[in-house]
Amino acid sequence: MINVTINGDALKFESTLSLDELLMKLDIEQDKVAIEHNREIVPKSTFHRVQVADGDNLEIVHFIGGG
Repeated sequence: MINVTINGDALKFESTLSLDELLMKLDIEQDKVAIEHNREIVPKSTFHRVQVADGDNLEIVHFIGGG
């Protein structure tokens, strides 16, 4: 079990997972977000390689269009 903080909320997951797996679990579309992982902006092209581990801190920002 790992503990992760996402946008200030503590969440638990069964094991480590990649950022793209995390977004799928949270039902968030990858093309409409920016992610800060432990205070570093993560390029979308690396979401599949970056692993989320116990104690990590994430900020996920959603982009919403409008007029």
